[in-house]
Amino acid sequence: MSEHHGGADFTLLPDLAVRALGGSVIWANDEFFAEKENLINPGPAEYRPSTFGHRGQVYDGWETQRHRGRPGDDSAVVRLGIPGVIRGVVVDTAWFTGNYPPEVSVSGLVVEGYPPAAEIAARTDWAPLLDRVRVGGDSRNTFPVRDENRWTHVKLTLHPDGGVARLRVHGEGRPDPELLGLGPFDLAALENGALVLDCSNRFYSSPNQLLYPGLARVMGEGWETARRRDDGNDWVRIRLAGPGAVRLAEIDTSCFLGNSPAAASLTGFTTDGTEVELLARTALLPDTRHRFPLAPAAASVEEVRLDIYPDGGLARLRLFGELGG
Repeated sequence: MSEHHGGADFTLLPDLAVRALGGSVIWANDEFFAEKENLINPGPAEYRPSTFGHRGQVYDGWETQRHRGRPGDDSAVVRLGIPGVIRGVVVDTAWFTGNYPPEVSVSGLVVEGYPPAAEIAARTDWAPLLDRVRVGGDSRNTFPVRDENRWTHVKLTLHPDGGVARLRVHGEGRPDPELLGLGPFDLAALENGALVLDCSNRFYSSPNQLLYPGLARVMGEGWETARRRDDGNDWVRIRLAGPGAVRLAEIDTSCFLGNSPAAASLTGFTTDGTEVELLARTALLPDTRHRFPLAPAAASVEEVRLDIYPDGGLARLRLFGELGG
């Protein structure tokens, strides 16, 4: 499979639309050959040749019927699992060769409340995020988005029809301001605006998964590094949802047995870069949700570095506290 793009650094950011984060394809005007829900499935699309259903070859993607001169285009609406700022989209046409759309476009919308899907699709205030652009078949077509607004929904439009395997919407989570301050607040949650800035190693899986909602069900839903053969240790650095006071840390090694870290520590960084010890190096157990109360820092912190010793895997990291310090 080939790749067409205009810069792909944004693909290291979390996919705000993926099903694992609560994304949903809520509407499509046509899904004759393949279901719209496949667009946001985790993992790459699969293909088995000569597997035919009553509507043709079975595809792991979304595919509409041929227009044959019929006017108009086909569209699908995705409710983001985590609303936020979109930095780029990937329109993946894997396995679609003679039946991919020649052009696509993507638009965004902010929806309040829970109106019906058809009502959302029919709204006329969709804002362009990606103008009509050509795509290749059997390709990961990546496109940066330059827009600083918060979006809750995106619409993928095919010009005029065809099949797309996956839609990835990479960006940074932004919380609903109406919900802030109404309950316990996880400063390290993607959905609240936290973001992984960097890490030492992402050999087995992405560190973004540390900040996912819910519990990890299997090892592959956490962050795991390669085995170290030196005297160093692995780490991940996280920008919090905002400067604040971290009161409680949850370091979860669930599903990691022979490959969990032996210990971990947490270091905070204030707005001027000053380091603040939040949790001294502390032993960890395998397959355990550890909760550690933290001593209040003299100043609020805006970034946190989690060090694991020497390497291994974690399921989740939670940092509960208050914005503002």
